[in-house]
Amino acid sequence: MSKKNIIPVVKAEEEAEEEMVDPQTHLREVCSQKPDAQNHWAKYQECNDRVHSRSQTAETCEEELIDYLHVLDKCVTKDLFKRLK
Repeated sequence: MSKKNIIPVVKAEEEAEEEMVDPQTHLREVCSQKPDAQNHWAKYQECNDRVHSRSQTAETCEEELIDYLHVLDKCVTKDLFKRLK
């Protein structure tokens, strides 16, 4: 008797699955276009450009990045839980 007959082969059924979209990703894109988020992003970019233009600096743009992410997350949380299943 061969081993092929002893071990059953199970194949998953291929269904037309709907592409799952993360609502947080979509909301982050939408919120990043709002004026408040754009303003904080511009401040972060300005800081980032300033830091990268210097060869030695102790300055980081951590505060600007955190401020931007805070504004973005605040905007996202307003609608995120309404969209979760």
